[in-house]
Amino acid sequence: MEQLDRRTETVVDDGRRFLFALGEHELPLQVESLGYNHDQEPITRTKGYPCFHWLQTLEGEGEFELSGRQFSLPPGCGSLLFPGVPHTYAPKDKKWVTMYVTFGGSLAESILAAFDIRHTEWFHWNEDAPITAQLAAMIEQVQHDEDRSGMNASAQLYQFIMTLKKYGQTGSRSSSLFQHLEKLDPLLQWLDRHYGDPEIGLNDMAQLLGLSPRYLNSLFRQAFGITTYAYLIRLRIRKAKELMSRGDRKSIKEIAELSGYRDPSHFIATFGKTEGMTPDQFRKMQGIVF
Repeated sequence: MEQLDRRTETVVDDGRRFLFALGEHELPLQVESLGYNHDQEPITRTKGYPCFHWLQTLEGEGEFELSGRQFSLPPGCGSLLFPGVPHTYAPKDKKWVTMYVTFGGSLAESILAAFDIRHTEWFHWNEDAPITAQLAAMIEQVQHDEDRSGMNASAQLYQFIMTLKKYGQTGSRSSSLFQHLEKLDPLLQWLDRHYGDPEIGLNDMAQLLGLSPRYLNSLFRQAFGITTYAYLIRLRIRKAKELMSRGDRKSIKEIAELSGYRDPSHFIATFGKTEGMTPDQFRKMQGIVF
């Protein structure tokens, strides 16, 4: 069978962009696009970007606006934006040179969570860190890669995330916003352990951090672009997808119960609303047939 060409390339005066179309079987971690821009234009996304979006500066300096606050992005710095988080960015100087990769995948959020990356983050690194070199190598490799499916790029993306975790630093931020977002980490880790409890409510989560429910929702909107309870639903669906990807023959009823749903029909309806398919269809997409 002739291999489907999922990659397209766009070459313009100010850079190069590689796009990977979605295939029949979604990869656990999947590159959507990557490239560089020699003259980064201003961008406004009132509804955020639909995928995870990594952007870093090579030359010049950019300026972000996120939740009404501004952040600079000089060389040696990058931002990892979660899907759906409203933002704008533009050159702070006359010329802003950037590199980027956008990605998704059925287990993308789980993989990031495994590296303790659970919300939008700003990273900075030392000059000798291989972060920039590794992303540049990814862009160079895709220009000559005979694998048109994007699997090689996705494997390299996993290595890039590991490198970012190893060498990237998230402390010493110039704004208090991300210090506030760090307050969420204890709750996010607690939810990773207790998401299967169907009794969890907004008040429980707010009390855990000693915050009001309203302020907690505000922090979640800043980090994820969604409410606290919407995050819990997304977490439960992510955990359910992890369980189904293991192929250990758990029934839909068992997966629903383990994911925090008393009623399997409620789980199936929620899964369909968030994923656009039934749990059984998701299993088949992963190549798992019961």
